[in-house]
Amino acid sequence: MKLEKSDILKALESITVAGEGKNMVESGAVKNVITFGDEVVIDLVLSTPALHIRKRAEVDVLKAIHEKVYEKAKVKVNIKVETPEKPDLKNSIKGKPIPGITNIIAVASGKGGVGKSTVTSNLAVTLAKMGFKVGLLDADIYGPSAPIMFDVERERPLSVKVGDKSKMKPVENYGVKILSIGFFTQPNQAVVWRGPMAAKALNQMIFDAAWGALDFMLIDLPPGTGDIHLSIMQSLPITGAVVVSTPQNVALADARKGVAMFQQESINVPVLGIVENMAYFTPEELPNNKYYIFGKEGAKYLAEDIEVPFLGEIPLVQSIREAGDVGRPAALQTATPIEMAFEELTKNIVQEVVNRNENLPPTEAIKITTMAGCSAVKK
Repeated sequence: MKLEKSDILKALESITVAGEGKNMVESGAVKNVITFGDEVVIDLVLSTPALHIRKRAEVDVLKAIHEKVYEKAKVKVNIKVETPEKPDLKNSIKGKPIPGITNIIAVASGKGGVGKSTVTSNLAVTLAKMGFKVGLLDADIYGPSAPIMFDVERERPLSVKVGDKSKMKPVENYGVKILSIGFFTQPNQAVVWRGPMAAKALNQMIFDAAWGALDFMLIDLPPGTGDIHLSIMQSLPITGAVVVSTPQNVALADARKGVAMFQQESINVPVLGIVENMAYFTPEELPNNKYYIFGKEGAKYLAEDIEVPFLGEIPLVQSIREAGDVGRPAALQTATPIEMAFEELTKNIVQEVVNRNENLPPTEAIKITTMAGCSAVKK
């Protein structure tokens, strides 16, 4: 059978490339189509280097041609990635990198109560166990929990000289350097601050601190999407974001919004993936049983639906909560299923950071202006 180029192009019009919003032909992704009898060679140019998007595009092309043109067609797909140059806008600003800090990862959640701070603290100690130099900035201004989870509630950052400047020395435990607003308030004191004051406190903890050399700085963001998130992204070039959710629908709806915030064109922070916390419950007396109390694999399905990596699942285990309450993250326990779960999660995040740094340019911070009482976000 002789394949016709017009039939091939018509079949390709049924495919939409993730993130493009137009079909493959209309968006210009199809650069060339060559037919030889029952063989066809298709050259595609995509704007994203993500492996899963390239693979999906290839599979969609094969499926469309086999179903709509000729089921025995011999198809070869060549994919080239061309990342569009970012315009040099007058108002765009580079984020202020912190000297000595290689990667900055924001850990976020769409809603409270999904275990974001627990995941962050266990991720931090697992990275430290792997030999990385790690810092944790507790940016949850209104509900700081790092001092409790690292058993350093009574500690206070000291002042040290760095060159001719005085800077805060982060508190350190379990190999992790920590700064939190909780170090500067009383346990029964509510932090009642407007956005600008909270942003100023965060900037001091970021830039007026002697962090030293770090492979990873983890930023534990407040729940939701708001001023603090924008302030952090205005101040720093974030390497990538991790979104934590439970499997239940109400949490997933907010997690979807959290991912969408980072993916906005005006923010454009790479999402490293989604973590499913409280994925299932296994009673100690029934180690082979799994009870999906909050739903089954909801975060995994969400990750597939919005095409971001699924980083792993953490079970609902009483000892994780108890360990956080006494200030010794559960991942410090050796030879336990919890340790293995956090190790697997951490390895996946590290791999996504490597992939991101190899395939994407450094993230720029964003510039925020206030107009008519609203926050307008500009690159």
